[in-house]
Amino acid sequence: MATRKEPKALDMPGYCCSPLCKIDKYLYAMRLSDETLIDVMARFRREMKNGLSRDFNPTAAVKMLPTFVRSIPDGSEKGDFIALDLGGSYFRILRVKVSHEKKQTVQMESEIYNTPEDIMHGSGTRLFDHVAECLGDFMEKQQIKDKKLPVGFTFSFPCRQSKLDEGILITWTKRFKASGVEGADVVRLLNRAIKKRGDYDADIMAVVNDTVGTMMTCGFDDQRCEVGLIIGTGTNACYMEEMRHIDLVEGDEGRMCINTEWGAFGDDGSLEDIRTEFDREIDRGSLNPGKQLFEKMVSGLYMGELVRLILVKMAKEGLLFEGRITPELLTKGKFETKHVSAIEKSKEGLNKAKEILTRLGVEPSHEDCIAVQHVCTIVSFRSANLVASTLGAILNQLRDNKGVGRLRTTVGVDGSLYKMHPQYARRLHKTTRRLVPDSEVRFLLSESGSGKGAAMVTAVAYRLSEQHRLIDETLAEFKLTHEQLLQVKKRMRAEMEAGLKKKTHETAKVKMLPTFVRSTPDGTENGDFLALDLGGTNFRVLLVKIRSGKRRTVEMHNKIYAIPIEVMQGTGEELFDHIVTCISDFLDYMGIKGARLPLGFTFSFPCKQTSLDAGILLNWTKGFKATDCEGEDVVYLLREGIKRREEFDLDVVAVVNDTVGTMMTCAYEDPNCEIGLIVGTGSNACYMEEMRNIEMVDGEQGRMCVNTEWGAFGDNGCLDDIRTIYDKAVDDYSLNAGKQRYEKMISGMYLGEIVRNILIDFTKRGFLFRGQISETLKTRHIFETKFLSQIESDRLALLQVRAILQQLGLNSTCDDSIIVKTVCGAVSRRAAQLCGAGMAAMVDKIRENRGLEHLEITVGVDGTLYKLHPHFSRIMHQTVKDLAPNCDVTFLLSEDGSGKGAALITAVGCRLRDAEQN
Repeated sequence: MATRKEPKALDMPGYCCSPLCKIDKYLYAMRLSDETLIDVMARFRREMKNGLSRDFNPTAAVKMLPTFVRSIPDGSEKGDFIALDLGGSYFRILRVKVSHEKKQTVQMESEIYNTPEDIMHGSGTRLFDHVAECLGDFMEKQQIKDKKLPVGFTFSFPCRQSKLDEGILITWTKRFKASGVEGADVVRLLNRAIKKRGDYDADIMAVVNDTVGTMMTCGFDDQRCEVGLIIGTGTNACYMEEMRHIDLVEGDEGRMCINTEWGAFGDDGSLEDIRTEFDREIDRGSLNPGKQLFEKMVSGLYMGELVRLILVKMAKEGLLFEGRITPELLTKGKFETKHVSAIEKSKEGLNKAKEILTRLGVEPSHEDCIAVQHVCTIVSFRSANLVASTLGAILNQLRDNKGVGRLRTTVGVDGSLYKMHPQYARRLHKTTRRLVPDSEVRFLLSESGSGKGAAMVTAVAYRLSEQHRLIDETLAEFKLTHEQLLQVKKRMRAEMEAGLKKKTHETAKVKMLPTFVRSTPDGTENGDFLALDLGGTNFRVLLVKIRSGKRRTVEMHNKIYAIPIEVMQGTGEELFDHIVTCISDFLDYMGIKGARLPLGFTFSFPCKQTSLDAGILLNWTKGFKATDCEGEDVVYLLREGIKRREEFDLDVVAVVNDTVGTMMTCAYEDPNCEIGLIVGTGSNACYMEEMRNIEMVDGEQGRMCVNTEWGAFGDNGCLDDIRTIYDKAVDDYSLNAGKQRYEKMISGMYLGEIVRNILIDFTKRGFLFRGQISETLKTRHIFETKFLSQIESDRLALLQVRAILQQLGLNSTCDDSIIVKTVCGAVSRRAAQLCGAGMAAMVDKIRENRGLEHLEITVGVDGTLYKLHPHFSRIMHQTVKDLAPNCDVTFLLSEDGSGKGAALITAVGCRLRDAEQN
């Protein structure tokens, strides 16, 4: 324990020191040095830690009770509420109306009801019948018996809570002793009493401790307020703690208000070295000996009594009143805390002392009055000093939680001692600032006390529950039922059939383009192949060496070339000359200019193929605009470019779509792979269809890979019943409005946009970002899909979600982050389910094509959304399982479908061509 240092002289009026020095010596044990106070602060910080920890809480003296109050008022609360405030000898009921015209205003009307001693000490049933009766009377006067208003219940006793609307009384304090309440839920007891009356109904939404009420009342006026402090009849404090430190409540996200119940600090003996004989005597004579020892050293209920005990002892020892002791002076409760306040007033204090002491019959001299004033000062100053040290511990905890060098915060304060005592507040502020110099603390006096606070907690709870209801209602549109997903599957199937049939192909939206790829690799492919990959702003040339035999190997070399914007949007001749220049550079780089190598051309734009090596460009996408290409055969354009160069010759064997390349790459690893799927920036799928079903190509035998171009599913309106206003907004503002509607609901390029549109709507409705729409949020495509993947990662705590939102210029609270995470989850879940429904249609079609009861098949997959999103693949797989129960589908990640895949298609094309020639 800290060694005692002689404390500084108290800030006393300048009296002669001799009689006072005697008192200083006499009450030496009550005068605490800063060193002692800093030690008490460290002890209390340890107690807080114990109370928060699961292992130590059961034995901890300071209980650190979670209150389930998770946020401070944000200024958007409104409504009509009732607050009950039970915590002392009288009981208050308030009606609080919070409205929003120009600025938030609060109107309050209240009634005070007496709580007689016999009810405080009688049975619990009588106590709650009394409360219910007073509430009935109040509602009658307010003429609101027919309304069911939300009620907040300030119940200023230590309670355990597992949710906001329950409070299990741990122990009575402050002279209350009603039987049968400890261990019971006070909300249930009150509800039962109200029901028994049957003349009105009330919706008790929150049980609040008066300390929390104080914090919330002040939080309404100052959003920095995160500590509540009461110094009145009793004493207590609460503050906003990080969820990650609260072992007793599930979850690490956000903050929750902790009711410290600090009155019990010291009940385990940790303050014995600073308790005095007078503190021990007070405790012995109390209703709850051994309990609330800290409270008994500092609160208003005990302060007058402490002074009386000191005066009695000093009189007995002849130090006061010439040794006179009267029956009044010996009567417990005759010297009250309000007397201490009166005596310490700077001007009339000594006159008040004379008046009060005369009433006690001790005939005080002028010196006696000065001495008594000094005793009062020592006792009340000790109280302020002790409260400053426990408050200091809370401020240090907040500062460390925030990881800041300097804490700026507000403490909401209430309580008669703090308000009425002439010097108390000033001393408390001064000592606090001395003990925690690195905190800027504003002390805000709570107007109208804990009742308004209970209404505020109720208002916040009401706002959050209303808000959750509206958010759930909005996001419900993204929750697709099993029936809806079966409908999507059924419609996809119908659209696929329409694309395959001659008579409906022209009008069909899902084009089902034949690729003339008639077989997947069989493992005998061998040789060196070139692959070109054109599908974006970069262009790749690859050399792929495929070796068959026992140890099949694929070796790849590639080089990436940029395509300047002026080439993308110039003439077709310039574009293909640029491509040929890049090929030429690559052949030199690899030293293979002489060989006439077979080449596969991955061309990721919509093409109508008439053979494996002919593809007519239907239309440019992705920012390409080169002239004289649409409607032309791209292989012909490439061959012409090579001719113009007159440097080398190549054997162009195949035009390849990247989805088909993905299927082929995986089929090389797993012969069972007959489907390709891409879910990245865009989305598409292909699969092996029976030739007899492909009416656009002659021949009945064997199979051919069909490129579905399924992104356009829904362009004829067949998905309108599940498209939301947000989908429509994303479509309306896109480059190709009305096209690729299915793709816009499932692929990476658009999911972030859907989320952004929902966030804007939620902000406009006041659910997010305090209703402030930032410039960033108005910027299209700011919400990249990678952010979705990061935000939904289970490993990320909310703090990291906040950091991601901050990068986007969105200043979010923890509540905001939770909502953003929920929105991202709803959008990506729907995307995965819709994608799964399309895939289910495809696997079931293959199963029926082959007349099988049960199909085992592998899907080759590529794309950033599928690869990087933490939940997409799992949800999609599950959906396929649910919607196509007779198919056993394996998903295989593809490695480089557009490069390796193109080479494999070329290799298979060469193999089949050689077989035909032989």
